[in-house]
Amino acid sequence: MGFDFIKKLPTPAEIKEQNPAAPSILAIKAARDKEIADVFTGNSNKFLAIIGPCSADNEDAVIDYLLRLRDVQEKIKDKVLIIPRVYTNKPRTTGEGYKGMVHQPDPEKKPDMLGGLIAIRKMHMHAISESGFTCADEMLYPENYRYLSDLLSYVAVGARSVENQQHRLTVSGMDIPAGMKNPTSGDYSVMMNSILAAQSSHRFIYRSWEVETTGNPLSHAILRGSVNKHGETIPNYHYEDLQLVMEKYFQKNLANPAVIVDTNHSNSGKKYDQQVRIAKEVLHSRRMSSDLHKLVKGLMIESYIEPGNQKIGGEHIYGKSITDPCLGWKESEELLYTIAEMC
Repeated sequence: MGFDFIKKLPTPAEIKEQNPAAPSILAIKAARDKEIADVFTGNSNKFLAIIGPCSADNEDAVIDYLLRLRDVQEKIKDKVLIIPRVYTNKPRTTGEGYKGMVHQPDPEKKPDMLGGLIAIRKMHMHAISESGFTCADEMLYPENYRYLSDLLSYVAVGARSVENQQHRLTVSGMDIPAGMKNPTSGDYSVMMNSILAAQSSHRFIYRSWEVETTGNPLSHAILRGSVNKHGETIPNYHYEDLQLVMEKYFQKNLANPAVIVDTNHSNSGKKYDQQVRIAKEVLHSRRMSSDLHKLVKGLMIESYIEPGNQKIGGEHIYGKSITDPCLGWKESEELLYTIAEMC
């Protein structure tokens, strides 16, 4: 057979019971969830900075990074709300390479799914207790969401997952904002249909249960650029792109129109240092149009302690990405202050 069933993993309820979140953590999440939701509903004028490493591969470096963010957050809290990226699942285009801490708690050792589930839960709890931030993660596997559902304040559905029905329906049962990225083809209709599905109620099979959801009015668009048939990247963060998405929102009559612009990936052509320029252009576009000022709720930025990236193995550089290249801390800190000034 093509499948070798290695071990039956604990359910989310069992993992949560073995690794419970303290009441103080749950209180932080409740307060943060409301503050973030208020941005998407228009009850708050704060701008979101969803910022952090491409992948959270080292807990010590992640906590170090979050504590640096905390100091900046205190200085810009009146204008900008930071949601750190603590991404523990990594989609791989060919299926090869590091797939995130959920697969490999130690990137240089063999996969260990049970160890990974426990490690990512403990890291998210550690992040909240140390920094006061509840974080964002990517939902690569819909059935895994509930292992972290009491800890996360934001979820992203990636460009390769956004067309998948199970991802869309799972988002419809969440009570936190979920960003639906445009697919790698760049087709806006796919992204808008995914938001419509996520905002609607559904009955379906989830983790061997028949479930019914109420719909998630906080699901929204993330623009991350696209790739054409020649493999060339096509950005979609420009003024005209934002205007087009706004029109698509009105045509669909969706709740809480909102866009987050991903400054890396196909918007930057993975030239990570271009994220600063792209962020400034998006903020300028918001200034030029009151409608776009309401629509564009934030930026998604790939950032870590050291700039660039490195391969797994060998002489490891602390705080440097082992997946996509990221902005270094110095540039990231300056960019956050610039965002606050331009909001």
